[in-house]
Amino acid sequence: MASQDRTSVNYPHSPRDVTHVREEIDRFVRMQVIPQEPVLDTGGPAATAALAQLRQEARESGLWALPLPEELGGGGLTFGRYAQWAEAEGASDHGPAALGSSTLLDVRMLTRHGTPAVRDRYLKRLVAGELRSAYAMTEPDVPGTDPFGTGTRAEQQADGSWRVTGRKWFVTGVQHADLVTVLARTDGAPGDRDGLSLLLVPTTAPGFRKVRELTVLGAAGQGEIALDGVTVPADHVIGAPGQALTIAGERLQLGRTLRCLRWLGQAQRAFDLMCERAVTRTGSRGPHAGHQLVQQHVFDALLALRTTRPLVHEAVALIDAGQDARTEVGLAKVAAARMLQQVTDAAIQVHGAAGLGPDSALPALLRTGRAARILDGPDELHITSVARRVLRDYAPPAPAAVEAGTGAGTETAGTVGVTEAV
Repeated sequence: MASQDRTSVNYPHSPRDVTHVREEIDRFVRMQVIPQEPVLDTGGPAATAALAQLRQEARESGLWALPLPEELGGGGLTFGRYAQWAEAEGASDHGPAALGSSTLLDVRMLTRHGTPAVRDRYLKRLVAGELRSAYAMTEPDVPGTDPFGTGTRAEQQADGSWRVTGRKWFVTGVQHADLVTVLARTDGAPGDRDGLSLLLVPTTAPGFRKVRELTVLGAAGQGEIALDGVTVPADHVIGAPGQALTIAGERLQLGRTLRCLRWLGQAQRAFDLMCERAVTRTGSRGPHAGHQLVQQHVFDALLALRTTRPLVHEAVALIDAGQDARTEVGLAKVAAARMLQQVTDAAIQVHGAAGLGPDSALPALLRTGRAARILDGPDELHITSVARRVLRDYAPPAPAAVEAGTGAGTETAGTVGVTEAV
C-alpha cells in the first residue's frame, strides 16, 4: 500500500475534536482490531493479510500514522497531542501497528540522526507501512542493563563500510522486520564506556540470520538474531560513531513512556472487563457487583489506574517540552507495569475460571503486565536509578576535583541517561 493512497486527515484543534478522535480510535481498536487478535497473534500469512486490511481501514478512517511527520505522510502531531489518544490505541498490542504508529521510535530516531541517504531511502516507506523495523540491543551473554558489555562488534573496512559480527536476542518484532537497528562496539573492548555505535542493518543483507523465535511466557513476538560478518554501508551508521548511548537515551525515554501509555490502555480494558463481569454475573447470593470483596477489587483497580495516569502524563509533558524526564519516566515505568499486573489480576479473580481460559483477553494482558516489570529495564534498575538521582540532590557538595569534571566520579548527561535506565 503506497503512502499516496492514505486518506487525508483533519487534525483536531479544539478539546471537542480531541475527544472525538479518541472515541474514533477507541471504536476502531475495540470493534476492528480486538476481534482480529486471535488471527494477528499467530504471526502467519493470515495475520499479515488481516493487518494489511486493518491498515487500509485505518487510512480510510483518517486515523493513520497520527504521530508521524506530516511531510512523510503522517499526521504530524506532537507527542503531547498524540499521548491523549495513545491509551486507546494501545488497548490491543496490535493497535499501534494497525494504526501506523508502531514505527514512531525508529522514524524519530532516523529523522534526527540518520544520514540523508538513510532518510531518503527508508523514512517514507516506514511511515507508509511498507517497511517494518526493529531495535536490537540486548545480548544472550550480557545483561540488558549493562550496554558497556556489548560484545557485538562492527569493524570498518577499507571502503568505509562496516562488518558486523555478533548475536542479539529479545528483539521485538524481528520476525517480520525489514530493518534492524543494532548496537555494536566500533572501538575499544567490552566494558569500555566509549566506542558504542548504532547501525541500521537490512535483514536481507548476507550474513543476517533470524536464529529463532523467543516466546515470552508462551507468547510470540520476540526473536534472536545472528550477524555473521554482515556488511553495512558507511552511511547506515546512525549518528556519529561512538555516540550510541546518547541516541539510545533519547529513544528509551520516549519508548518507555509510549509503553506506559499503552499499558494504561490495556489496564483500562481489563478494568472494563472486570466491571462488566461483576454486573452481569449472578450467583446464588445475587449479582457479583453486590459482593464487598468484588467491590474491593474494583476500588483498588480504579485507584491504581487513577494514580498511575498522572505520573505517565507528567513524563509525557516533560518529553514533549524537550526536558530531562529520567526521574519521571522511571517512576511512570515502574508504576504502570505494577498497575497493569494488579488490575488484570483483579479482573481474573472476578472472572473466576473464565479469566484463565482462551475465551478472554485477560491471560494475555496478565502476561504483558508480568513481562512489563522486566522488559525495558527491570523494576529494580529504575528504582535504584531514580533513588540515586534524587539522593544526589541532597548530598553535600562534592570535592572540587569531581565538580570540575576530573576523577572517576565524572558522569556525562548522555551516559547517565542510558546506564541508569537501560
